[in-house]
Amino acid sequence: MRGARRAAVALLAVSLALTGCAGGAADSADSKGLSAEKPANGAAADRGHESGSGSARGPEEAAADQKKPADVPRQQHVIRTAELTVEVEDAVEALAAARRVAEGAGGQVSDESTDRLDETHMTSRIVLRVPQDRYASVLEELAGTGRLLSRKAEAKDVTEQVVDVESRIATQRASVDRVRTLMNRAERLSDVVTLEGELSRRQADLESLLAQRASLKDRTTMATITLELTEKEDSGAAGSEDRPGFLEALAGGWNALVTVLAWVVVVLAALAPWLAVALALYLVWRMLVRPRSRPRPPRRADGGPAGEPDTSSDRTTAST
Repeated sequence: MRGARRAAVALLAVSLALTGCAGGAADSADSKGLSAEKPANGAAADRGHESGSGSARGPEEAAADQKKPADVPRQQHVIRTAELTVEVEDAVEALAAARRVAEGAGGQVSDESTDRLDETHMTSRIVLRVPQDRYASVLEELAGTGRLLSRKAEAKDVTEQVVDVESRIATQRASVDRVRTLMNRAERLSDVVTLEGELSRRQADLESLLAQRASLKDRTTMATITLELTEKEDSGAAGSEDRPGFLEALAGGWNALVTVLAWVVVVLAALAPWLAVALALYLVWRMLVRPRSRPRPPRRADGGPAGEPDTSSDRTTAST
């Protein structure tokens, strides 16, 4: 019995030793396989870790990331413009008031022009840039400076355009960084020259996109208001101007006479070649064609013309 027990213990020890050796070999093989697969899948694992799709983040963090874009509302970008035409008593005073309103709202004057139509009437045009949050209040104040003749307001939503430009800027920056990395690794001169040209082109595209973003930001943060100021015309002066005076009538008649004479001279100048040709044809007909076309008178026996009287017999009678 003691021998059988000893044999059983020996067999159990041998089996356990063999199992431990097999497990160690399997563990070493698994560790080698993982170490071999790690370099090949390193980039994919890094990208998965950066994008937040790795399994190590956990389901709660992934669900929180999915809720963030839905919870945060997207900012709206709107370009606002307005045009006002106001009739005022004094355009200069109203123009100064419009400047004060714009500066008080934190805006500025972008463009200004003034035209004097006559001694008593003038018009002004001013372009104001004001913040978006003060746009409505400034518009109401400018419309109340006089009698409102016309008003036009426009709001253009450019949110999609802003988002598109931002996305293109991010992509273009990544493209520029990749080209710079390739330039640092390039060894041949031809590769460096090619990459420099590509880098210049991509940087130019990036600068163009940055300029577009700056323009969109300026137009969406500052509203544009165009104000036209016109003075009220005097009805008495307008009536007196409608009735012409003696000098104006005389000047109008003289202008009409000069105009008619000018047209007569123009018509004669246009007919001069035709009149010259007609006169030449008339002279040719008078000198050459007309004498030949006349009928000749019949001759008498003595050779004289038939129409002339015979004076020979009269001479003979007188001598006798």
